[in-house]
Formats: sequence, structure tokens, C-alpha cells
Amino acid sequence: MVEIPASLRALLARSIDYAGMFPPCQLELEPSLKNQTQYLRTADAWMLSAFVLPVEQFGAAKQLLTEFDPLHPLQVSTHNVDLVSVSQLEMFLPPDVDSQLLSETRSVLGSLSTFWEAPPARAEQTISLVAELNSNADSPTFGYKLRTGGVTADAFPTSEQIAQALVTPVTHQVPIKFTAGLHHPLRMFRDEVQTKMHGFLNVLGAAVLAAEHKWDSRQTTLMLEDENADSFSFTDEFFAWREWKIDVKRLQDRRKFVTSFGSCSFDEPREDLRALGFL
Repeated sequence: MVEIPASLRALLARSIDYAGMFPPCQLELEPSLKNQTQYLRTADAWMLSAFVLPVEQFGAAKQLLTEFDPLHPLQVSTHNVDLVSVSQLEMFLPPDVDSQLLSETRSVLGSLSTFWEAPPARAEQTISLVAELNSNADSPTFGYKLRTGGVTADAFPTSEQIAQALVTPVTHQVPIKFTAGLHHPLRMFRDEVQTKMHGFLNVLGAAVLAAEHKWDSRQTTLMLEDENADSFSFTDEFFAWREWKIDVKRLQDRRKFVTSFGSCSFDEPREDLRALGFL
């Protein structure tokens, strides 16, 4: 078996939130949970993070826990039972929410990590608001969630919009996660959406390198738009994009604020990584 470079492990460890119930897959609850149980028992389980479960499905999910065990628990955003652990909440942030209302919300949620989704046009405003709340807490329990695609071309933000959303959180030390449109490692044109989809290596890699090297949005955009696999290097000592490097320890530290991305497929990301020779 070929050893996985330490830097690839550091960049992708617990990076994929399995969202099989969401478009474009839109599986029912039972087959989605069955997939999760199988993924937890694969050699690639180190890349798997939480199971994205809609609130209205919590009750039904409790009836389908027999496939999980204490060594392979179901990690979702719900209450604690023996086979389920709370991971995080993801909610859309209405445009009229202010810091007082968010503060009251946190008093209800306690220390549970919560990622607030807002469109790219409101990224800077949302991140600043979240940062203000985090500054009054012992640890940053609030983060920003950026939607990076969808099932139609108009659902995909531009590289410039994503770049700005990556650069802004660095200043405020706000955790960020991503959802939708990141099934593939590298940016590429996809017929099914008739546009270029962003790559998860581009997005995660640009997030950590932008933070490490204090990139501006222009430099960050260049990495987001790179479609050449040869630009990306993974060794046991460092991860590099072109001439820009970050060592494994620093990468692990940066990943505390660059958390994960939601994908309705756990197979496509791994298959593509293998096809590229990275995995």
C-alpha cells in the first residue's frame, strides 16, 4: 500500500461532510445513513466528517442507528445519545439579524459550533458580525458558511467572490466551511451544470495558503482558478501550490479555521483523487 503524504492527510483530514440527502443526489434518509455506516469503515474514513442531517429528520434517524457503534458513531447536529455525537449546526443568517439577536442565540446554543450561511455579497458583513460575537467568548463557537455551487450555473459564485470570502476571515480568526459544488479536487468545466465547478483542493488549499502568506484576493483568485494538477504538491513535510508552501504543522493549525465542505458524494472526491495520483 502506498503511504498517503502527511500534508495531504493534514489538508483533507475530516474535511468532507457527507450530504447524501441534498441535491444533486437527494437520497432518502435510510440509504444515506447506510452509506455513512459503510464510509466509516473504509480506509478513507479519515477524510469523513459529519453527516448532514436536516432538523426535520432527527426523529426518523433515531430509528436507524443500529449500524453505528461507539467506535463508528453518527456525528450530526443533534442531541447526545450513545451512538450519536453533536458536531455542529448550520443555519442561514437572515439579512436583518444584529449582534444582540445573535448573542441571545448563542446563550441558547451554548458551546455548540454554529456556522452561519450568507451569500458572498454579505460575506464580509457576516464575518465581521460573527467575529464580534466570538471576541466575547472563550473560543470561536460561531463560523461562516459559504455556498460554493449548486445544481445550476447561476448557483456558483465567482472565484473573486470566494477569494474575498477566504481572505476576510483570516483577519478576524473566524472558522469557515463550504457547501455544494465541490465534488471534484480541481476546478473544471462540468457538462451537468454548464459551468466551471470549483475544486476542493483549490478552495481548501487557497484558504490555508492565503492565511499563511497573507495573500490578497487577487493572489487567492489565481489559485482558485488553477486547473493544472501539476501545480499541487504533497509531501510528508509540506503542501505546496506552485512556489508557495506550508509545512504540515502550520497546515494543521490553519485547518482549525478551515473546517470542511459538504458533498452529496463521498465516492466522487476519492475517485478523482486516485485518478490524479494524489490518493
